[in-house]
Amino acid sequence: MCSRLALKVWREDSSEPVTELDVGKNVCRMRQSPAHRHKVATGGKDNNLKIWDLQKPEKPVFTAKNLRDDWLDLKRPHWVRDMAFIPDSDKVVTCTGYHQVHVYDPASPQRRPVLEAEYGEYPLTALSLPADGNTVVVGNTHGHIALLDLRKGLVRGCLKGLAGGVRALQCHPSQPVVASCGLDRFLRIHSLEDRKLQHKVYLKSRLNCVLLSSKDLEEVGGARGEAGSQEVKEEGEGEEDEVWDTMECVEERQKRKTTEEVTDGELKEKKKKKKGQD
Repeated sequence: MCSRLALKVWREDSSEPVTELDVGKNVCRMRQSPAHRHKVATGGKDNNLKIWDLQKPEKPVFTAKNLRDDWLDLKRPHWVRDMAFIPDSDKVVTCTGYHQVHVYDPASPQRRPVLEAEYGEYPLTALSLPADGNTVVVGNTHGHIALLDLRKGLVRGCLKGLAGGVRALQCHPSQPVVASCGLDRFLRIHSLEDRKLQHKVYLKSRLNCVLLSSKDLEEVGGARGEAGSQEVKEEGEGEEDEVWDTMECVEERQKRKTTEEVTDGELKEKKKKKKGQD
C-alpha cells in the first residue's frame, strides 16, 4: 500500500507491515513490476519517478532527474500521474499533469527521459500498455484518449466517446482492446485496431479504477452462487431440525360430550314428539 508519504509492505499472513519506505511527499501513484515483483515505481507532484527494490529498501535503485531548464533558465515543474513498466525491458513510461509522456531507461547512464512526447493541452491522468509494448494509451482530464508510439513519440490515433475525465485505463494482455472508466460513470471497451467503441455500460457512480480478470466472471459467479446456495440450504435444514427438537409433544385428547351436544337418535325422538303433539 502506498500513502502520501510512505510505502508499506505486508505479508499475506501478517497484519503488521514488514517494510516501510519513505517515498517522499505528494505521491500520486505506485506500480509494481509484473516481471520482477520485488520492484515498484513511485511518483507524484514535485516528486519525480523512483524505482525501489523491496529486497533492498534502504534507497531507490533509480531516481529520475528533472528535465532541463527552459529557454528562460527556469526550472520546469514535474508531476507524475501514472507509470508502467514496459514489458521485456527495464524501461518505465510515465504520464504527467503537464500533458507529457516520458520514457526512462534505468540501464542508461543518463537519468533524464530517453523519450519525450506531449499530447493535448490538459493534464494526463492514466496510461496503460498494450500487449505489443511499442505503444501506450493515455487519457486526460477532458475525456480524451490517445494511442502514442513509444519509438517516435507520435500520436497514432484517438479514441472517442468519453464525456468526462479519465480515471483509469487497462489494456487486455492478449487482445487489442482497452477498458476505460472515469467521471461520466461509464465503463467502455474500445478496439485498438479500428479505434471503435465495442461496449459501453452505465455503472451509476463515478469510477476511479478498472481491472481485467483472468477468469470468466460467469464461471466465478456460478461457482460462488452454487456454494452460497449450498451453505444457505444446509443452514436452513439445521435450523428446522433445531426447531422441531425443541418443540414439546402434545397428545390429542378426546373431546368430552357437552350438555348441548345430542345424538342423532335423540333428535329423531324429539321430532316424533312434536309431530304427535301437532
